[in-house]
Amino acid sequence: MTKKSRTTAQPGFDRKDVYTRVTDRIISDLEKGIRTWLKPWSVAHTAGRISKPLRHNGTPYQGMNVLLLWGEAMDRGFVAPIWMTFKQALELDAHVRKGERGSLVVYANRITKTETNEQGEDTEREIPFMKGYTVFNVEQIEGLPAHYYAKPENPLPLSERIDSVESFMVNTQAVIHHGGNRAFYAPHRDAIQLPPFEAFKDKESYYATALHELTHWTKHERRLERDFSAKRFGDQGYAREELVAELGAAFLCADLGITPEIRDDHAAYLGHWLEVLKEDKRAIFSAAAHAQRAADFLHGLQPNNQAVEVAQDDLVAA
Repeated sequence: MTKKSRTTAQPGFDRKDVYTRVTDRIISDLEKGIRTWLKPWSVAHTAGRISKPLRHNGTPYQGMNVLLLWGEAMDRGFVAPIWMTFKQALELDAHVRKGERGSLVVYANRITKTETNEQGEDTEREIPFMKGYTVFNVEQIEGLPAHYYAKPENPLPLSERIDSVESFMVNTQAVIHHGGNRAFYAPHRDAIQLPPFEAFKDKESYYATALHELTHWTKHERRLERDFSAKRFGDQGYAREELVAELGAAFLCADLGITPEIRDDHAAYLGHWLEVLKEDKRAIFSAAAHAQRAADFLHGLQPNNQAVEVAQDDLVAA
């Protein structure tokens, strides 16, 4: 049996309800033309560059919890990236201020159940489960050690930051061609096509686009074998894969310290994503899980890569 969570589930938490709550929130944003996963990049961040939300011990959240906490930080004006439970604050001799409202994150895992079949043989069956629990931003907590409130150091100079992304791309050994006026991944050639570097309005736009296409590149059968059975532009399979690539690029941009740009040619996908999300309340959870796997796969291709610690909380089944 899998390890038990050390956190406290939200009172009255219902698995179906959290799918609905989260999906409805993202649908509301998309109907306004806002992409929830890009919102943190659209405003000044007084505490330094945007990064993934962090647990009290500095471990980054992954997958769906990144989207949940990015959205909470934007809606409520938090600039600090660190979150913790009520109990974790108490263990640090601190306390959540009276009247503060917590934020939802989800914990997903599997339990193994042994069953006896008709032949009297024991068989094991994995049963997925999910529950929610509450965390608070450190700006809602008083009495924490000083380093929890410290602003992060200034990011590397722009040139160094972009050079590191260039190295990240090269280390994947993906085939990338430049030319034309379209950016896409061609599965039959297993190659990425990008417009010339100088065709982009700035460096960030180029690298954010390249990371989007690299996320598509991970779907190949020799890599993650991700297949949503897309038949044509705009169908559900196509929309689901584009959503994975959008989220994967956002996660990678956060990891690599660059600011993603909203591509004008992706505005056409908003309607298709809305159709998918309205029909399937679990679609955004699945897309986030696939996107995190893609990001982790690309990080795994880097030399001297250190395995990313992924807490069980973030393992929402795709």
